Amino acid sequence: MTRGLTTIIYPVKDLDQAKALFSELLGTPYADSAYYVGFRDAGQEVGLDPHGHSRGMTGPVPYWHVSDIRSTLAALLAAGAETLHDVRDVGGGRLIASVKDTDGNLIGLMQQALAE
Repeated sequence: MTRGLTTIIYPVKDLDQAKALFSELLGTPYADSAYYVGFRDAGQEVGLDPHGHSRGMTGPVPYWHVSDIRSTLAALLAAGAETLHDVRDVGGGRLIASVKDTDGNLIGLMQQALAE
């Protein structure tokens, strides 16, 4: 059902401060913009989202990579999850969505762009 858990996004209030801290840990970011800073290290992606708190992120969100985000989202909702964010394209055809489980834990879903 999944392709693994290789992305985690942190909501941050001060993007510059967070970028400096994570740069010390992970080196130079591969993506550096006002809306997202991304690092890659040891097969993991670590992202910083300065708008995460306003979107309901209460802490880091792990993103499970899935091959069919809509069917996975539907299955989680049928199992009792609550939608936090419906499926949306975050650029280049990459889709993300997130839910809360019955304990309030955040679960992210990510589907890479489909090959043309």
